[in-house]
Amino acid sequence: MEPPDAPAQARGAPRLLLLAVMLAAHPDAQAEVRLSVPPLVEVMRGKSVILDCTPTGTHDHYMLEWFLTDRSGARPLLASAEMQGSELQVTMHDTRGRSPPYQLDSQGRLVLAEAQVGDERDYVCVVRAGAAGTAEATARLNVFAKPEATEVSPNKGTLSVMEDSAQEIATCNSRNGNPAPKITWYRNGQRLEVPVEMNSEGYMTSRTVREASGLLSLTSTLYLRLRKDDRDASFHCAAHYSLPEGRHGRLDSPTFHLTLHYPTEHVQFWVGSPSTPAGWDEQEEVLNVNLEGNLTLEGVTRGQSGTYGCRVEDYDAADDVQLSKTLELRVAYLDPLELSEGKVLSLPLNSSAVVNCSVHGLPTPALRWTKDSTPLGNGPMLSLSSITFDSNGTYVCEASLPTVPVLSRTQNFTLLVQGSPELRTAEIEPKADGSWREGDEVTLICSARGHPEPKLSWSQLGGSPAEPIPGRQGWVSSSLTLKVTSALSRDGISCEASNPHGNKRHVFHFGTVSPQTSQAGVAVMAVAVSVGLLLLVVAIFYCMRRKGGPCCRRRREKEAPPPGEPELSHSGSEQPEQTGLLMGGASGGARGGSGGFRDEC
Repeated sequence: MEPPDAPAQARGAPRLLLLAVMLAAHPDAQAEVRLSVPPLVEVMRGKSVILDCTPTGTHDHYMLEWFLTDRSGARPLLASAEMQGSELQVTMHDTRGRSPPYQLDSQGRLVLAEAQVGDERDYVCVVRAGAAGTAEATARLNVFAKPEATEVSPNKGTLSVMEDSAQEIATCNSRNGNPAPKITWYRNGQRLEVPVEMNSEGYMTSRTVREASGLLSLTSTLYLRLRKDDRDASFHCAAHYSLPEGRHGRLDSPTFHLTLHYPTEHVQFWVGSPSTPAGWDEQEEVLNVNLEGNLTLEGVTRGQSGTYGCRVEDYDAADDVQLSKTLELRVAYLDPLELSEGKVLSLPLNSSAVVNCSVHGLPTPALRWTKDSTPLGNGPMLSLSSITFDSNGTYVCEASLPTVPVLSRTQNFTLLVQGSPELRTAEIEPKADGSWREGDEVTLICSARGHPEPKLSWSQLGGSPAEPIPGRQGWVSSSLTLKVTSALSRDGISCEASNPHGNKRHVFHFGTVSPQTSQAGVAVMAVAVSVGLLLLVVAIFYCMRRKGGPCCRRRREKEAPPPGEPELSHSGSEQPEQTGLLMGGASGGARGGSGGFRDEC
């Protein structure tokens, strides 16, 4: 219940953190009760909040009560708690139909779960401590709610710049916020400073509505006097809202543009083809044009070149405004190129020629000559003088329109240079010791070019077939591998390149050729063996001619001949010759004793 002498508390103003109330009836009291209550509590909608009320000092017995100050100023009792010893006995009285209901925790604090906008009130805590007196403090609860996304509804009609008063531009809505948001307007990102009082240049109106949930919605309508410059302007609005602890937020709407009506000031007429960049036609005017004023020419041909006119009918335009315009249209084209020579041009070696390239186009085409992507010069004429085999190749004439890059054409011809062969050889390098030796192996290479392609031949068999040389256009080569001999030193080896226009010949020389040392020794040994064998054959032949039998035989001296064989006697002149070549030893010579042997020839 409400104390009869409790004064009404001021609403919305900050309060002291500590409030002391002294009991007037007992001026000689030795103790007084004090309360610690936060004067302002802020919370976001849907969050839980706890209101604290803590008595200071030591009190064995006291009564704590929470009151709610409603809009009429009445203070209904929500809950109470009585301190008995060290425990609080909690009693809930009137929950005011809140869901979820108010609660009082074990410390006497008031708990509000899921804070709502309707909870924005003053909550009074009263503590009665008997002889220590009575103390009272008030806590203000503020509940914040972020509004929904900002919406804007622009005027969809056509607005005239001829109006001399402000016209409705758009309406901006910010719904379900707390406290009520503020709305501002912007043009091209710059804030519009428009008053709320009606005037001919511009103003805005606002209207705030409290929803059934207790949240607030704000509607703002912008009025402006429009100018022609506003046809490309971007407009939008923004809602500014508050948050706990003095913070703020902002929600911007989508941007929008207006459709304006204004009189014609001048006519713009231009060529919008993407194939023709500005500049090549001096009469071309590159201007912006309304999309509804386009003239489309499909499949344009050069016959459509000419003067085109455009006229605008606008009865609101000023008398001095020019409402018609003409334009000279030229259609760019490029005809195929023509060469003074055919696709193939054959010329003799060291001759000269001139080739012309002609083309028709608009604007005037630019011509240039290239060979193997290498620029040779600009203009229609290509001059070829003192041509060589290096002049062979493909020549290209290219025509282009510098101001119309998509138009270009090319034409080419191939140059063939006729002439007797040009011969190149890989010369023989001299040996380190100054001479070649018989049996050394060497590879000779001949290269040639000409037209028709030359044939390569060697003075000896074994040359490889002529093959093109990679990376050297028109060149062919052949190689010959052989062993060096004294005959080559004397005569050399020749390579010849020939075609119907002539031939070229080259002789490879080796200089001095020495015999190999190892081969000479083998020859001497072979000769010695041959002579020895010859002498042996002669000796055998000689011996057989003397005796008619084996060259030597061994017989026992003083031995009687076998039966039936007559004993021969020899005179001293017929005594057989004895040779030392076939002697058996010193004791077996002419002095042989009884029973001994000797060799005879």
